Amino acid sequence: MSSIASLTRREFLAGSAAIVALTRNVHAQAAAGPFKLEPLPYPNNALEPHIDARTMEIHHDRHHAAYVMNLNNALKDHPAVASMSLQDILAKLGEMPEAIRTVLRNNGGGHANHTMFWQVMGPAGGQPQGELAAAITRDLGGLQKLQDDFNAAGLRVFGSGWVFITVAPDGKLALETKPNQDTPLADGKHVLFGNDMWEHAYYLSYQNRRADYLKAWWNVVNWTKIGERYAAAKAGTLTI
Repeated sequence: MSSIASLTRREFLAGSAAIVALTRNVHAQAAAGPFKLEPLPYPNNALEPHIDARTMEIHHDRHHAAYVMNLNNALKDHPAVASMSLQDILAKLGEMPEAIRTVLRNNGGGHANHTMFWQVMGPAGGQPQGELAAAITRDLGGLQKLQDDFNAAGLRVFGSGWVFITVAPDGKLALETKPNQDTPLADGKHVLFGNDMWEHAYYLSYQNRRADYLKAWWNVVNWTKIGERYAAAKAGTLTI
């Protein structure tokens, strides 16, 4: 029994070391290019109990890092595209080289979506204020209706995708969903905020209970940051 336990422990340690090495390698490759993986703006456990630390670690350090790595790798032989901003690349996907267009759509979209996602969450959510609160009432029927409609849209996403609130230059808000890592940026729109419907965003804690995840997610929405994004969108300075 002790030899089996020892072997299991050795295998566990070896596996853990391999995972750490793989994560470091992905981070190193993600750093080798024009686009960077920024650290989370809060500790991995800051959003508990609604989103657990392990999910945050895997989601950011592996999934998001892989999108950045793949994006940078695709641009190695395309310096003109590599010099562009991410929002311009996504807005002009139809003009991108055909050989890398799908990679840019999937991984550029993944990088943009996740960069936004980390920003619009935080441990102290608050409530919408000022012009943002007024816009939510005017365009989306108030906060409760927004949450109800947003959650329902999230449940309708088949497979993997996102739920977004977009904002037009005149400040008008709209709800929409996208499959995979598609983004409204590719349609020339600004993203105010959104929630990730890929299972890796919630499966460790919620398994197949996406409805529970959607409901819990509102506890970590950072309305102060979203208010800043709303002001930037109206001013024409919001990027991704």
